Amino acid sequence: MNIDYRLDGPSAAPLLVLSNSLGTTLELWQPQMAALTQHFRVLRYNQRGHGATPLPATPLTLEILGQDVIALLDKLDVERAYFCGISMGGLTGLWLNRYQPQRFHKLAVANTAARIGSAEGWQQRAQQVQQEGLAPIAAASPARWFTEGFQREQQAQIAALVTQLAQGSAAGYAACCQALAQADLRAEVPRMAAPMLVIAGEHDPVTTVADAQWLVDHAPDAELAVLPASHISNVACPALFSQWITKFFID
Repeated sequence: MNIDYRLDGPSAAPLLVLSNSLGTTLELWQPQMAALTQHFRVLRYNQRGHGATPLPATPLTLEILGQDVIALLDKLDVERAYFCGISMGGLTGLWLNRYQPQRFHKLAVANTAARIGSAEGWQQRAQQVQQEGLAPIAAASPARWFTEGFQREQQAQIAALVTQLAQGSAAGYAACCQALAQADLRAEVPRMAAPMLVIAGEHDPVTTVADAQWLVDHAPDAELAVLPASHISNVACPALFSQWITKFFID
């Protein structure tokens, strides 16, 4: 087991797995920790090529990202858990709901889609990162991640995320871009059996409210929550985000 992970919260509480977005680490979930650890044992982990989690020997795929979560549950001897993922982590959650629903009570997927972007777009971004490193991607991230108002009000918080991305692994980021280029679960959504909360950002230009509504319309058991945020809604609306997923999981 070579996945970098962290556990917080009461050891006897139900396990909640949190899966972060492309270019971020498990620290992305810090705004949720105080609220979520009141109810859950929280498992945060770094996806492949992020933090201390290495890339696999073979090309990275969405299936590998999903199987890593199952491997963590097996390592911790947890038969069933709750799951919440954002962006790439949300797409990982969709894969889990399709292929491993028996391991989860409920799942929340935020700021994601069954197909994020296009193969060409992801391949171009991977190539850019391989040639130029992560600094240009990091500099452009705030406009994708947050509204203009949030950028003005939370400059220090955003600067920390940008610095973290710029200092990350270019090879890891590019490998995840290649995995996202191939990831398309649109045909599989009607067979996602576990109950699912789909969280959208009202101002998200990357994965839109329409993308989230499409998931809700086509999944067997899904409901929609729209937050006044852009793409990284758990950071922009930490209290609302925590309230929505806690209510969905506990009710």
